[in-house]
Amino acid sequence: MGLAGEMLAEFAGTMVLILFGTAVVAQVSAAMIGDHDSIAWAWGIGVTLGVYVAGRTTGAHINPAVTLSFAVFREFPWRKVLPYMLAQTAGAFIAALIVRWNFTEVLAKADPGHTFKTQGVFSTLPGNGTLPVSMWGGLRDQIIGTAILMFVLFALSDSRNMAPESNLGPVVIGLLIVAIGMAWGTDAGYAINPARDFGPRLAQYLTGYRTAWRDQYGDFYFWVPIVGPLVGGVVGAALYRALVGRFLPAPASELEPTSARRDPDPADGQEGR
Repeated sequence: MGLAGEMLAEFAGTMVLILFGTAVVAQVSAAMIGDHDSIAWAWGIGVTLGVYVAGRTTGAHINPAVTLSFAVFREFPWRKVLPYMLAQTAGAFIAALIVRWNFTEVLAKADPGHTFKTQGVFSTLPGNGTLPVSMWGGLRDQIIGTAILMFVLFALSDSRNMAPESNLGPVVIGLLIVAIGMAWGTDAGYAINPARDFGPRLAQYLTGYRTAWRDQYGDFYFWVPIVGPLVGGVVGAALYRALVGRFLPAPASELEPTSARRDPDPADGQEGR
């Protein structure tokens, strides 16, 4: 398969995530169909489906913060970090363009000037553009929110812990996103994913949102949902390793004495051939 195949899987998984995530925000904020809970659920389901799309090929990072944290703590190859991040961002960008195109009439009706009123459809703002949260408050929120994401994600993907069995992992990860959206969506819109924010932000800038790089105060805000999640992801992964991971038993294969390991019998597995 090679790196190209892995990049395509990350592209596709992230694209599926953003197709559901940005579309539900457009539907709620521009068409007034649904509410905050429907946004949280659609984002969570979008993550679940994105993980199912890319999971067999790459493990479905679909988030640069996940890729970086796995490189730091799970021996993910550093040479793949930047290609994965680029593929994830490209997937988010293309998905946002599709949503922007499909909701053209609805967005124009709700916000003819393409202003901060609907900017949150594609990218995040401090206090969701309305509450008195500063740029630095948004950065704080993104660090904490992504730390929570990565702390729990490391637990869910640790075979020494109580990792979900069979193929239920994506469902539980989706529920994690729903919970973060319902509990941590106020201060900065829970981007917790640099690709999820930057790709759609670029798409909206190219399609008429001239304030896309700034927040409602006029400050350059685009870097906050990039830096905050990258820092927070590493912090959360480090906390999991320090508080939980280092106390878990080693895998059974590592505990088995060398003398107890039997060399394979050449006759094994030959029946029926």
